[in-house]
Amino acid sequence: MSDIAISVEGVSKRYLVGHELSSRQPYASMRDVITRGVRGFVRKTIDLVQGGEIIKGDEIEEFWALKEISFQVRQGEVVGIIGRNGAGKSTLLKVLSRITEPTEGMIRLRGRIASLLEVGTGFHSELTGRENIFLNGAILGMGRADIQRKFDEIVAFAEVERFIDTPVKRYSSGMYVRLAFAVAAHLEPDILIIDEVLAVGDAEFQRKCLGKMEEVAGHGRTVLLVSHNTHAVQALCNSAIALDKGKLIYYGQTDKAIQHYHGLISTNRKTSRVVLTDRVRNVERDPRIRLLAITFDDNVATLGQPLVIKIEVQVSERMPSVVFGFGFCSRSGIRILSSDSDYSDAPLFDLQRGTHIVTCTFPSFPLAPGDYLLDVGCRSDGLMMYDEIKEACLIEVLPPKNASPQLLQKYSTCLAKSTWGVDECITV
Repeated sequence: MSDIAISVEGVSKRYLVGHELSSRQPYASMRDVITRGVRGFVRKTIDLVQGGEIIKGDEIEEFWALKEISFQVRQGEVVGIIGRNGAGKSTLLKVLSRITEPTEGMIRLRGRIASLLEVGTGFHSELTGRENIFLNGAILGMGRADIQRKFDEIVAFAEVERFIDTPVKRYSSGMYVRLAFAVAAHLEPDILIIDEVLAVGDAEFQRKCLGKMEEVAGHGRTVLLVSHNTHAVQALCNSAIALDKGKLIYYGQTDKAIQHYHGLISTNRKTSRVVLTDRVRNVERDPRIRLLAITFDDNVATLGQPLVIKIEVQVSERMPSVVFGFGFCSRSGIRILSSDSDYSDAPLFDLQRGTHIVTCTFPSFPLAPGDYLLDVGCRSDGLMMYDEIKEACLIEVLPPKNASPQLLQKYSTCLAKSTWGVDECITV
């Protein structure tokens, strides 16, 4: 009998993305509008009759999230999947978990699969923790007696004993993910698929997850792990897959896969500018001052390395005593790190009429590897908000090369050392 647990042969996944031409052509003629409307109606009717996906938009673009992916994973292997944002990691796991079908290619899986792709995936918010454990076990094909045998172990691992009979809609995100991971790992799947679980929860929970995955692999089960924490991937995985733009660029030794990953980062680094004028303001904006854009000297950040962020701001009249600030938040919106200009030794900014570039420099960026949403704002020294934009952009934080576990665990949870400055006024 073959010991291949996962076989992926030429798998590709295509998505259709719709674009509205009206936003690009604001002065289109009536004939163009009618023609596009008729063409879109005919296309959608054909899609409906043929059972295809109905895509909104005047133009349809093909986007290949995965392109001709092939690999095999043996039973009992722990394989890491690494790559930058948009590389196709999560799409690959969804295809393997049978959440979505591949457009091309074939996948062969041996055994029962448990997957943890998002916090609370597969949970019913109105059911209690106890009921969700039995529901998830039934979905995985486990009998009630088998689930009951593992029940106490699951609850103890998740540390939710006091709230096991509480509806999970009242759980915090940390409780959610602890219970979801405990269910997926303890119900004895043959293949365990995990997406970024090490980016959620505290350091103690992350250590427990690593230990449990080692235990699962030690019993001859197969683990696929997506993580930006290359140190964890190196410590846990027998081999690793490196993806870039939907293509497999390396599959083999973990060290070499990580080298390919770091090589992609260094070649893709560039200055990135995010325009803010079309973002939704979180406050009623003061007409005298307007945040225009954020510019990064690099489109990713690295733990422990310098990071420079610049804010373009336009002022219609003199604005004394202005304070600028950033907030780095988790995907769930929890503020992890704040840095305001009045936290540092910089004086309050006295801005003359015109356009200014305000610079924030982190000599040693303190956040752990992962993805963070960036809030940006400006206010008076009396805390009156002039302009604020929530979730202005997403910033990716990477681990440094050859990072030690001590460095990865040493990150700020409130304030970070930073310096602020303002360039000469550029009069408009």
